[in-house]
Amino acid sequence: MPAVPRPGAPVRGSRSGRPIMAALDLLGRRWLLRVLWELRGEPLRFRALRERCGDLSPSVLNARLRELREAGLVESDPAAGYALTETGRSLLRVLAPLDAWARRWARGKARR
Repeated sequence: MPAVPRPGAPVRGSRSGRPIMAALDLLGRRWLLRVLWELRGEPLRFRALRERCGDLSPSVLNARLRELREAGLVESDPAAGYALTETGRSLLRVLAPLDAWARRWARGKARR
């Protein structure tokens, strides 16, 4: 399993490890954005999160949760489950305009 991308260290697409490249490397991992997105509303236990993600394999979900915790975007609480940290919530706020753009784009494609 590749290490969690870190600013300042070489990552996919960048030997310099610029922060934006490290972030894009992390966010480009399979299922990672979906896991973040499903945690946007409330903390979820592992099984509920897996169901919301379309029953992805437990090993992949565990890997993504480990990476998200290591990156400081998700925290776990034995009583509540997995939840976004403030850093994770701030990332989703930054991604909100992209979501709005994607919805407009999808509507435009549907009209054609």
